[in-house]
Amino acid sequence: MDSPKNRVRVNIYGEEYTVRSDGDEDYIRSVSDYVDRKMREISDKITNKSPARVAILAALNITDEYFKEKKLENKDISSFEKRASDIITMLDDKLSDTSE
Repeated sequence: MDSPKNRVRVNIYGEEYTVRSDGDEDYIRSVSDYVDRKMREISDKITNKSPARVAILAALNITDEYFKEKKLENKDISSFEKRASDIITMLDDKLSDTSE
């Protein structure tokens, strides 16, 4: 198995990490910045600021955002599928009317 191509040094919640990824450096930094931002948002809202607690709460918040996006995406897909099905039914009806 090939190892990831890029190694990028990032800072998340005051700690330095080397991230290895096939993604480009800008993408890796963008993801890292997002995690750092979420951790700092959580830290501003709680009294027990242990890094592990902040990381867990940030992970829960990010996962919640992800699940909500996936649910919305699935709802959109279902809506498109229903509309496509309705159009196909309408076309079938029109075609059968003209063939009689």
